[in-house]
Amino acid sequence: MPDAMKNQLRRLLKFDFELSNQFRLKSLHSPCWRWAVMISHSGDSWLWAAGAGLVWLLSWGNPVLHRFAAIVAVSIVFQALFVFALKQFIHRPRPNGDWGGIYRLYDPHSFPSGHATRAVLLAVIAFSLGPAWFGWLLAAWTPLVCISRVMTGLHFISDILGGVLLGLLMGRLMVAASPLLIQAAPFLF
Repeated sequence: MPDAMKNQLRRLLKFDFELSNQFRLKSLHSPCWRWAVMISHSGDSWLWAAGAGLVWLLSWGNPVLHRFAAIVAVSIVFQALFVFALKQFIHRPRPNGDWGGIYRLYDPHSFPSGHATRAVLLAVIAFSLGPAWFGWLLAAWTPLVCISRVMTGLHFISDILGGVLLGLLMGRLMVAASPLLIQAAPFLF
């Protein structure tokens, strides 16, 4: 990489670091901290996968809801595996911090944000295939999850932006692929 590009990248990363630090909560004991943590965890993959699985199990009498829950569950699994592999390839460390030990231990890389990717992916799927009210609910929730990841010090803003773009792409791909998925594995749908 030429020196001019390296210098430009260093300046961009420094700006990202400084801007992200401005959004980061300084105290783990502030009232905002608890809200940020709850919102941050509301985007955890296991929570959404379990929720989609539960809706799938309980919706056998409603084929539309049953199919939607299956598409959401498959999308979450695919998204989590793809983002994990991408993080292993890119290898960008998370911001320094004390909170979020489970993330720091089992998923020490930050780019792109899996939570941002998942939140946007879910919103795209909800607007395209689900009930409109659910799409609007997720559209309001998504930015809260994204900023909470920066506020709690688990991500840089560029991690979030990368996750948002990836979530848009993956969401559109999963919507487009849903007829093929239904045809390939009808027992799930």
